[in-house]
Amino acid sequence: MATQERIGTHRLVVGAHYGSRDFLVQRMTAIIMAIYTLILILAIIFSPSLDFQSWRHLFTFHFFAIPLGQLLATLAFLSLAWHAWIGVRDIWMDYAKPTGVRLLLEVLTALWLVGSVVFFAKILWSL
Repeated sequence: MATQERIGTHRLVVGAHYGSRDFLVQRMTAIIMAIYTLILILAIIFSPSLDFQSWRHLFTFHFFAIPLGQLLATLAFLSLAWHAWIGVRDIWMDYAKPTGVRLLLEVLTALWLVGSVVFFAKILWSL
């Protein structure tokens, strides 16, 4: 009996282009984090003093009525969490071969990252 080959447009492809999106997301989040880090470094360098009030002002300054410091910090932290999720998930997919173990590790990673984002938001937005 001859087996039927799937060639050309009749080929069954599952999961195509998932890697492209993750690649682009990791690059975009890395750019966001790099820009935010550069802004923080410049703010620290040009700050006359590094006491508690000036440090707090880095995260709570407003532009007109918009809490820009908090929004930028939140964007940077969400980028960090998304960047970490893609990287750690890929590690689990590459090295944790049993499906149950991989699922458990991915769930624990997701819970840890969601908990970190909630904890971050609670601290930052209570300032």
